[in-house]
Amino acid sequence: MSQAKRSALMGRIRGRHTGPEMTVRRLLHAVGYRFRLHARDLPGKPDIVFRSRRVALFVHGCFWHRHDCGLAYIPKTRAEFWQRKFDGNVARDRRTKRELEVAGWRVVTVWECQLGDLASLAGRLAKELGPPGKQGRRAGPISKVRRSAQKTRDQAKPSRR
Repeated sequence: MSQAKRSALMGRIRGRHTGPEMTVRRLLHAVGYRFRLHARDLPGKPDIVFRSRRVALFVHGCFWHRHDCGLAYIPKTRAEFWQRKFDGNVARDRRTKRELEVAGWRVVTVWECQLGDLASLAGRLAKELGPPGKQGRRAGPISKVRRSAQKTRDQAKPSRR
């Protein structure tokens, strides 16, 4: 494959809404978890964010983020370039994880190769996240917006006599 063709091919690889990320999102949603995506206000823009649980979840491709499985090979052409690129990715991942942990977040990483056994992955995520729904959330004060919405709803209900 020519260098121009390889460059064009690699340039088409997306950083968000990837196949592995979509698989994890569908799995989490099917089990009952609700989440936010790509929080720009958090270090590293985590793929999936559970704000009330303070959990940042990253779905990493084994090739790009250097998992210790068979998918993390080094291309034969321009090996030095790729090694620098991968080293930079790994260093950035470590830095991002440290920044999130210092800010009080738990970081969970799902690797692309783990998607072959979704039942096992669902069990692991349930242990990491706690039960889906409100009972798994961190306790915190009700917001003013939610409180005012509740009052409005209560006032709109007809009284039963």
